[in-house]
Amino acid sequence: MKNVLIVSGHTNLQDDSFANKLILEDVAKALPNASYDYLDSQYPDFKIDVAAEQKKLETADIIVLQFPIFWYSMPSMMAKWMEDTFQHGWSHGTTGHALQGKKLLISFTTGASADMYVEGGIQMFPVATMMTRFEQIANLTGMVYEGYVFTGGVSYAGRKDSEQVAAMNAACHNHAKRLVARIEELAK
Repeated sequence: MKNVLIVSGHTNLQDDSFANKLILEDVAKALPNASYDYLDSQYPDFKIDVAAEQKKLETADIIVLQFPIFWYSMPSMMAKWMEDTFQHGWSHGTTGHALQGKKLLISFTTGASADMYVEGGIQMFPVATMMTRFEQIANLTGMVYEGYVFTGGVSYAGRKDSEQVAAMNAACHNHAKRLVARIEELAK
């Protein structure tokens, strides 16, 4: 299998995550040879080791960004990681070719259900609208944007209702299966 790097951008995966924690646990069981980069546990002070992160990215063939949507964007931890690591002259610019040709796959969750993300709906826009920033990042850095795996309706607020917890568990396990299948497809 090609080198797969899965970057977890949740700001507090162990204590505050339901969905992303479960998804990553399932993926780690299915893909034990992938590399996992848990930003929150590595950089609780948000001081990113840029050289180490760049080296991880350089050795990867497939880069998966796993995170929950916070306020219609990636969490602050992942944004900080990207701001520090994706440096002009390394990832982009006339001399920045370190990510050229690598496959970028986005995997994310939302608390709001998927059916809320429609043109003119409660969330106003389709969920794909939030992915345009990643398409542009791939374009700028020469990566190949491979789309996304998305699961909605895994809200923090539903953790106290046993039926909602059961439904969210099933949705997370399904997300992990879809993500593993997509990674395996890209790794061929």
